[in-house]
Amino acid sequence: MENRPQFYQIKSFEEFSKYYWYREELQKICKELEIDSRGMKLELNHNIKEYFKGNLILPKSKLSRKSCSKIVVSRNKREQPAADNAQLTLETSLIDCKFCFSQRFREFFSAQTGIKNFKFNADMVATAKKVKEDGDKAFTLGDMLELFYGRKTYAKYDKSCLQWNKFVQDFCSDPATNQFPDKLKTASILWREVRNSTREKVYNHKLLEEFADKI
Repeated sequence: MENRPQFYQIKSFEEFSKYYWYREELQKICKELEIDSRGMKLELNHNIKEYFKGNLILPKSKLSRKSCSKIVVSRNKREQPAADNAQLTLETSLIDCKFCFSQRFREFFSAQTGIKNFKFNADMVATAKKVKEDGDKAFTLGDMLELFYGRKTYAKYDKSCLQWNKFVQDFCSDPATNQFPDKLKTASILWREVRNSTREKVYNHKLLEEFADKI
C-alpha cells in the first residue's frame, strides 16, 4: 500500500490530488509556499493547483501598496453600508446589509420563495463566507436567491470535508464492527490508512480484513 508522501516530494497536482489532505494541512502548505492560505478546502486546493502551474496566488498582505490603495479608493466611492434595520430588497448588497443567517434574513427569503420554514443550503453558506472574504459589495440578496434556485453559482460547499463523517457512519453501520468496544478509535485507524493512500476515501467491509493486524 502506498503511503502519502511529503508535499515536497510530490511533482504534480495530479499526484497531489490522489491523497486526502485536511484543511489545516492545506493551509500549512500554502503558508510555506507563501501563497494565499485563506478560505475553504476548495479554495486552498485551487491555490495549490495554480502553484503547480507556476501561478502564485499571493495573500493580500503581499499585494503592492499601490494595488491596495486602489481598492480603498474604489470602496470609498461606494454607498455607505445600510443600517441594520433598513428595508431589504433584492438589490441590497450582502455586505451593506451585514448579512448573516439570522431570522431577519430567513424571513426575507421565506417571503421571496413562499417557503414557510426557509432554510439556507450549504452553497449559500459557502457563498456568504466568500463574499465577505472578498469584500464583494456587488453581490446582492437577489444573487443569493438566484443561487438558491440553482440559476447562479459563486462558491460551492466543499463536500470532501464530510468524507470522514461518512466513513465513520458507514463503519458503525457495519454489523461486523460491533466487536470493537471503541468504534471511533478503530474507525480512525482504518481512516488513517485510507486517507494516506490513493484509494477512494470510503469505508469498505474488506478493510477489516486488510488491516486486521492494526486494529
